[in-house]
Amino acid sequence: MEEGTLVLGIDIGGTGIKGALVDVEKGTFATERFRLDTPQPSTPDAVAETLKKVVDYFEWKGPVGIGFPAIIRHDVAHSAANIHKDWKGVHLSEFFANHVHLPLTVINDADAAGLAAMEFGTGNGHDGVVVFLTIGTGIGSALFLNGKLLPNSEFGHLLFKGKIAEKYISKKARKEKYSEEEWGKYWNLYLEYLERIISPDLIILGGGGSKKFEEIEPYLSLETKVVASQLLNSAGIIGAALYAHQTLGPKEGK
Repeated sequence: MEEGTLVLGIDIGGTGIKGALVDVEKGTFATERFRLDTPQPSTPDAVAETLKKVVDYFEWKGPVGIGFPAIIRHDVAHSAANIHKDWKGVHLSEFFANHVHLPLTVINDADAAGLAAMEFGTGNGHDGVVVFLTIGTGIGSALFLNGKLLPNSEFGHLLFKGKIAEKYISKKARKEKYSEEEWGKYWNLYLEYLERIISPDLIILGGGGSKKFEEIEPYLSLETKVVASQLLNSAGIIGAALYAHQTLGPKEGK
């Protein structure tokens, strides 16, 4: 079988750091996924050391794409979602490159997952305004206009019923607080709110919690079409690799 262009994609989360070699022409894993626990506390040096172990596991010498849980502006972390506060102000690409000594890029983790959905999943071919939402411990989001990413949206943090929205609609909220009916109705209220604000043409629900789309769907009464992502938990790794490929261009790895 002919091998496509490979990039190492890595998804850094609050509980796990996951990686795989990705065929960025097909949007598929070229290897099994490898995961290590995120160190606690998740300080910059500790996370970078764990990330290097993931890179070393694949004996990889090519480009690396990293999805990271923070608002990233001009390569600088401006928030720290589920990771140590010391990440704020870090120049991410430079910092990680000093540890792994490979060409790499860093992108917000939800933006990475959205890129994968738009290129290889249910968002492919859709113009207009597309909103991608990841359902996990919190709610991540990615916003696209005619296929182009508008980075660092934070729709999970919209004020909703006196709190941020993810307190009602995350996978964690479903598990700890709400019945299927309550959760589904909160999702409908939230998406109607989002619909009024930005009038999207398509809403895609991704992340691990999107496996529960069948719990949400019966309660939805929006005008906007809402679909589940096809890529589920693999989207973050695939999207991070895709972003590196688009940014750095093809390079040889082994």
